[in-house]
Amino acid sequence: MKIAIIYNRESQAVINLFGVPNREKYGLETINKIKEALKVGGHQVKAFEGDKNIIRKLEEFMPSVISGERPGLVFNLSYGIQGRGRYMHVPGILEMLGIPYVGSDPTTHAIALDKVVTKMILMQKGLPTPRFTVLDKPDSPLTEDLTYPLIVKPKDEAVSFGLRIVHNESELRNGVKDIYEKFQKPTLVEEYIDGREVNVALMGNDPVEALPPVELIFSEGEKIFTYEDKKGISKNRVEKICPAPLSPQETKHIQSLAITTFKALGCFDSARVDFRIDKEGNPYILEVNSMASLGLTGSFVYAAEKVGLDYTALVNRLIDIAAKRYFGDKKIPAINDSLNNKEAAIFNFLTENRDKMEKDLKFWTNLPSRTNDPVGISAVVRKLDERLKKQGFSPVEEFTNMRSTWTWETKAGFSGGTLLVVPVDVPKDKEGYPIPFRRDPELLYGEGIASSRAGIVCILQALSALRYVKQLGTTKVGVFVYSDEGRGMRYSGSILREAAKNAKQVMVLQPGYRGGKIVNQRRGSRKFSILIEGDPLRIGLRSRQVDVLTWFLQRVEKIVNLSQQDKKLSVAVQDVHSERYSILLPHRVRAMVYLTYLDSKLADDIECQIKKILTANSKSIRSYVEKIEERPPLFRNGNNKAIISKLKTISEAWKLPFEIESSLLPSAAGEVPKDIPVICGLSPASSNLYTPHEAIYRGELLQKSLLLTLFLLEEKQ
Repeated sequence: MKIAIIYNRESQAVINLFGVPNREKYGLETINKIKEALKVGGHQVKAFEGDKNIIRKLEEFMPSVISGERPGLVFNLSYGIQGRGRYMHVPGILEMLGIPYVGSDPTTHAIALDKVVTKMILMQKGLPTPRFTVLDKPDSPLTEDLTYPLIVKPKDEAVSFGLRIVHNESELRNGVKDIYEKFQKPTLVEEYIDGREVNVALMGNDPVEALPPVELIFSEGEKIFTYEDKKGISKNRVEKICPAPLSPQETKHIQSLAITTFKALGCFDSARVDFRIDKEGNPYILEVNSMASLGLTGSFVYAAEKVGLDYTALVNRLIDIAAKRYFGDKKIPAINDSLNNKEAAIFNFLTENRDKMEKDLKFWTNLPSRTNDPVGISAVVRKLDERLKKQGFSPVEEFTNMRSTWTWETKAGFSGGTLLVVPVDVPKDKEGYPIPFRRDPELLYGEGIASSRAGIVCILQALSALRYVKQLGTTKVGVFVYSDEGRGMRYSGSILREAAKNAKQVMVLQPGYRGGKIVNQRRGSRKFSILIEGDPLRIGLRSRQVDVLTWFLQRVEKIVNLSQQDKKLSVAVQDVHSERYSILLPHRVRAMVYLTYLDSKLADDIECQIKKILTANSKSIRSYVEKIEERPPLFRNGNNKAIISKLKTISEAWKLPFEIESSLLPSAAGEVPKDIPVICGLSPASSNLYTPHEAIYRGELLQKSLLLTLFLLEEKQ
């Protein structure tokens, strides 16, 4: 499980600093000790300061989970940065974000931190607590008939800040004044209970378990445990004894009071209740620590050791307690009980390796391989070859030309099985710096991350998961990669057509659409290179002769108007460039005309019309139209039903989003022969595809990897 430790130490990253600053801090030694303990427990752990940046950090560390995946959990050590309600700040944020956490909720922390409210609840429940009053200011009258000596302490502070014994009116006023000046808060004044100090640590929820009581033995001075005592900066030395030397009946009684108090305040997971036992053996509840210290020398840790929980075991026990409260006893609570062990193992493998998946994506994204970069493409193919061979794949020479296509297959081959197709080139000019990988809570960015890299990672993760459950070697799977996506598969298309004839079905790892949408229909495309040449003309020359740029622009509107949206056909003019001498008018124009379509016969007709429009009838103008790229459409009438039905069934069983969509962009799926079932869009949905801001939706990386893996597993079975 992913666990974020949240604490407060150095950071003051807030919009404004105001109010009372927090003085409670965990030491780095304790934070690191907890971190190491959680790692020993098999968790993925990262520690964060609990400041205004915590939401962004948690979103990055704990992305939204898929159905059935146990979400991450926060080990909350945060006392807050400032303000009266600082204990509540991080739990409140976590409640809003929907992130489970160890410890009590904001309401309980607010009650426990306010000692007066705590005492009022205790009194209402009939639980024993010393008599008290509250002095708002140093000169507030003492209206209650309290007996000296008295205890004074801030109304809503912790770790014994400002705690002292006062024996008369003068000491009382000085104590209240000191607290008011330091904390700007009212003072709780309660009767001092002369006797033994005992505390009880509590863990669990249903049931709540009370650890053996710990007694504090004071060596000298006043028998109170001040902040200075806790930090070891006073002369007073305090010894801890556990179990406290109480009779079995006294132990049971004080533990019962602690549990009742825990429930009365609505605590969760853990807490500590502090008592005083007077000379007659009567216990009094002093306060409740809803965030009991896990400091290495603290009473909570000391009591846990006495019941056989060393520090590592204690920390992981607290995680288990919180996890049970949120998720129950099942390891994967949302998964249907009918799923078999292999499916559950695949689910666990992929969800537990989510971080490694993103790290792998970063590796591939930062490995540049633009279409016209043979060195970069060679590096990517070489790395891919290494990874696939480690998975037990071997090259298929028949469909590998080592220039534009490479194919591998499992030991079982891919004949009669599934052929996975993905480009390794990024359709972009070589000029300019590569865009490096980066991420935010929702998106993962980088050059070619959607058009190529996410598909590669989905394939590798799916194969790794199948290997993990010992199903890969006997599964009929082939991997076909090509390096001329940026050239419209000019060289690889024919080889893919032949390779696909051997497969039962083809799955193309190109971007899908938001909401788990895969692509069952894609338009084809044709690209035409246009060259218009003519005589160089002087500006302002009186002549009936038209310059080539004007001649071309007069025809652009006619070309664009050939589009027929109702028939899913579009024509666009791109990349218009002119050449001229000095101040003369252009004598040469180059352009591209891009045609997308579903109906090939209609596209043939439009192609003829484009050529006719661009035919020059003047001897002074010469025009040339050359078709430089043609990509067939993906259009299936029915032979895709079985593969779509199977993907939909898997998605419904695993509560994965799934829909069918059509696309305006061509892909390798169009090259697959019409009698072979093919589906596209099995890669995560993209944002700003083919731009410098190209990205994939972060959550879909895991979703699509899981969907692909389970599909291949079902094909095997």
